[in-house]
Amino acid sequence: MLKKEKFSLKDELYNPKKVEMIASEIKEVYPAFEASQFTKETVAKFPKLELKERIYHIRDMFKKYLPSDYQEAVNILVQSLPQELDPSKSDDDFGDFIYAPYSEYVTAYGCNEEHLNFSLQALREITKRFSVEYAIRDFINIYPTQTLAMLEACAKSENYHERRLASEGLRGKLPWAKKLNIAYDVPLRHLELLYSDKTRYVTRSVANHLNDIAKIDAPLVLETLKRWKKSNKQEPKEMDFIISHALRTLVKQGNTDALAMLGYVQNPPIEVKKVTLKRVSVQVGEALEFEVEVVALDDAMLMVDYIIHFQTKAGKLSPKVHKLKKIELAKAKRIVLKKKHPFKTNMSTRTLYAGEHLLEVQINGSIVHREKFDLRV
Repeated sequence: MLKKEKFSLKDELYNPKKVEMIASEIKEVYPAFEASQFTKETVAKFPKLELKERIYHIRDMFKKYLPSDYQEAVNILVQSLPQELDPSKSDDDFGDFIYAPYSEYVTAYGCNEEHLNFSLQALREITKRFSVEYAIRDFINIYPTQTLAMLEACAKSENYHERRLASEGLRGKLPWAKKLNIAYDVPLRHLELLYSDKTRYVTRSVANHLNDIAKIDAPLVLETLKRWKKSNKQEPKEMDFIISHALRTLVKQGNTDALAMLGYVQNPPIEVKKVTLKRVSVQVGEALEFEVEVVALDDAMLMVDYIIHFQTKAGKLSPKVHKLKKIELAKAKRIVLKKKHPFKTNMSTRTLYAGEHLLEVQINGSIVHREKFDLRV
């Protein structure tokens, strides 16, 4: 039986075929481009490079094979780009990763006063093919006034990729991204222009952005969402999506104001009959199995979570919130919620340590039950 080849993201996104494609596109607008040599030299180093290193390597190959004049080189790159991403789509249209080196070239060689306006306009063109949310962060940090003005113009653009950039590029906690020097509330003026957007790709970014801010300033986010909802500028269903998505961290934290905004009142009219653990000692590789029995004393909307407090190397407990169930329970109705939480042997996000752990059941932000259990490694 043939062994299944392990999937490689870096090879999926950056491979000889992709490099040949962009080399051909560049040669189409710049006949002097040595496409074959560029491709050969570029892919020769791929086996030794990780994903991000391949992006920077392609960027550096552009520097070697394109004209030495920065603006001439960027004009060639921009002119070689394919058509803009489909404007009829409304979501999940990030673009082709092979174009990430284009914006990195702009950042590496054009983030300076001499080329500032030219570079910012180039990024606006590139983001219509592949998001420049990472590349623009150096511009925000070094030239905040000019870059924030450019992003405000993007927020008013007819192109939804530019509009999304006005939110995503300014996210303070964008995963894997360089830290921003601006205050976390500065981009709110951009979000004010975007929350009423009709494109989910944009509104999801706005919600993610607010979720980032909520980790720093929960009252500001709650106040902002209430004001946006009251304005009626967004469709009710989409506004509900923004609110729910923006408050997800606060909900996990059991923030009662956030839960109330979603309709989950503190101390709902329920009785937790019992919480049962199948066993109080679990081996790594097995699952913690438990049941929660709830009876409604009156009609109630319930957000049920469970929290596992993991042992750390230092011998302290570290909590992690997990979703269990959102339910509407009519008066006198009973429900039994069952869960199997696996303790995998090959967890990539956490090292498991033996010892006493803690399970907590949380309903509408309040802990209703605690139970200790042992994990064996």
